[in-house]
Order: sequence, then structure tokens, then C-alpha cells
Amino acid sequence: MTYKIKVKPEDFIVKEISSIPLKEEGPYNVFILKKIGWNTFDLLKKIARKLKIPLDNISYGGKKDRHGITEQFITIKNLPRKIDLKEDHFELKHVGFSDQPMTPLLIDYNVFKLTVRAISEKMIDLIIPRIEKVKTQGFINYFDDQRFGSYDPDQGFIAEKIVKGHYNGALKIYLTHIYPEDKKLAKERKRKIFENWGNWSICLSLAKTKFEKFTFTYLKEHPKDYILPLQKIPKEEMSMFFAAYQSFIWNETVRRLIKRLLPPENLLYHKGIAGEYIFFDEIDDKNFEYFKNLEIPLASSKTEISDTVVKEIYNEILSERQIRPAQFNLKKIRQSFFKSVLRVVLVIPKIQYKIEDDEVYQGKKKLILGFILPRGSYATMVIKRIFAKK
Repeated sequence: MTYKIKVKPEDFIVKEISSIPLKEEGPYNVFILKKIGWNTFDLLKKIARKLKIPLDNISYGGKKDRHGITEQFITIKNLPRKIDLKEDHFELKHVGFSDQPMTPLLIDYNVFKLTVRAISEKMIDLIIPRIEKVKTQGFINYFDDQRFGSYDPDQGFIAEKIVKGHYNGALKIYLTHIYPEDKKLAKERKRKIFENWGNWSICLSLAKTKFEKFTFTYLKEHPKDYILPLQKIPKEEMSMFFAAYQSFIWNETVRRLIKRLLPPENLLYHKGIAGEYIFFDEIDDKNFEYFKNLEIPLASSKTEISDTVVKEIYNEILSERQIRPAQFNLKKIRQSFFKSVLRVVLVIPKIQYKIEDDEVYQGKKKLILGFILPRGSYATMVIKRIFAKK
């Protein structure tokens, strides 16, 4: 079933609702950040440079999509004055002060309005019952593809390499993984660095970024010491790499659980970057109640799982990947760590929708969806559930 999302910025609108307590004064300035065409992290780096403050002074609750119109809360610590910023693709509006920084725990929920385009007439009769099912039976709360940007299909996960002590492999992925948004010259440079990995003189001659120059200069003098360059990776980036790997293990656990408990004829599938997404189309009452009440923790050295089936699957995955739980307790990489938090398996959103003629793709229909999701859930996963295949 073909469809298109995020064709226009207004096709993906998200507004963060937060319970951060606002005051007349306090150590943290609270802002609403509205943006178009920026991912949260890159924009915060720009704002930090513009205000001449350390990036660590800025706190936020969640990363919002680059491709859309988004609104979220951020806090800035010890800002000497009130400030508002407005440029072409973002606006920073001061709304008060707080005694605490913004964190994910202060997000109550996110409100979404999405437009799905290029839908054929015959697909409409199929997707309307699917939407009605999602309204009553929910969708599996997978981490979506956005989480796996740093995953390299050929080389794997940076975090897995670090957990296993394969520091050379971790650094190689970090410096050679090609992102879709990389410019042509950057892609070519990364390919050449990949091909010449280990020949640090050639790699240094190819280096362009400050980190590349530092790393290859250092490795020329200390050819086997990959740990120090890894320790120089910014905390925020390392946290994202760890989160990507935790998300993969969580997704894989749920995938296997669904396949184990439900007959294959009742399942739907949608492709993904780091494994397919498996949903149920039909489900009996007993299993529905089971999934509705199930929470599974993220991987860490202290992860405890009470459900025997989930525990068996989780241990099976770690064993296949040759990882012991204690290895998540890192000794040499300290700028981030693996924290175990519970994540609900099934989310049941209240959905409003309408179908109209698509003004962009002539002869096609568009689906306009409105719904609310808890923090950490992906609106794009609702779309994947609706358009998944048998």
C-alpha cells in the first residue's frame, strides 16, 4: 500500500503539552520553541552559538521531527536577560521561569495533526476499517525509524560495539556512517575514510571536521587507542547512540513476542530501517488484555523483567548478540549510560480523521488525522499500523 507523508511542512504538525511549573522568577528561563525544517538538536546547537552559551545550559523534553511544524518547551539555565528570538524557520518565545530544567518527564502528551497523501481510491475502503481498529485496539508502541539514524546496516550499532569493547568498530561507524542528509562531498569523504581505515596518514589527509582532524592526528601517534576519541564524542550524541540500541532490543523483544503469541494469519507487516514492524490485525480478548497491560523495560545492566515469556525472549536476544547484562555497565565510556525505563507495549489513541481530494497528487486522496499520544510514542507508527501489509 503506497502513500506519502511529510510532503509539505504543514502535513506534520506536533504540539507538546507540558506541566512544567512556571514562576515569576527562577534559575531557568522557560521558552516555547516553534520550528520548521530543523531537528531539535541541531537547532539547539545554533541557539547556543547565537546566545554564546554552553549547549549543556539548554534542556528539553523530546526531539521533534525535522520535517514538519513543531512546538515544544525548552529551558535555558542562568540566562542573564529575558530574550525572544525569531528567524525564518524558528521562533523562541519566553513564557516564564522555573526552578527545574525541562525533561521528558514534564511532557504530558503530544498533539498531532498529520496528512497522508497519494492514496488511491481503492485503498480508502481498506484503511477506514484499519483506523477504526486502531481506535479500539491501539497500535504497537515501537520506536520508529527516526530512532535509528545512526544504525549502519553493514557495520551495526555504535553502542553494541562499545558494549562489546569493540572500540575500533564503534569509532569506524561514527566516522564513516553515511546519513541520507549528508552532502555529496561528505559521502565521498566518508567512503574514502572507510576504504583507508587503519592508514591514519591517508585518513588525516581526508579529514575536514575538527573531530576528524583530532582523531586521525591522535591515531597516527597512538595507533590502537580508540577509546580517547570515543570519549570526546559529545554527551548528547552518545546518549542518542545508546538510545538507538536500547530501542532496537526493545523492538526486537516485542516483535518476537507477537510472533510467538499470535497466529501469522492475524499479523500485519511494515518495513523498517532496523527490522520490520509487526502488528496484529485480529486479536483474541485474552491476548489483547495481556498486551494492553504489558510494559517492557529498556536494556541495561539492572534490567529486571517479571514476565517469564518476555524475560526468555530478552535473554535470547542478548545471547544471540553475545552480550551479558553486566556489559551494559560501561567503565571506559562515561559521558552517557544505559538507563532502564519501562515502556508500554500498546497505545490506544483517540483519533479523528477525514478524507479529502489530494490537491498535490491529482486523482488521489489524502487522509487527515488528528490524535494525542503519550510522550515517547511515534505518530508515524500510527501511520505504519494503518498502512501495514498482510
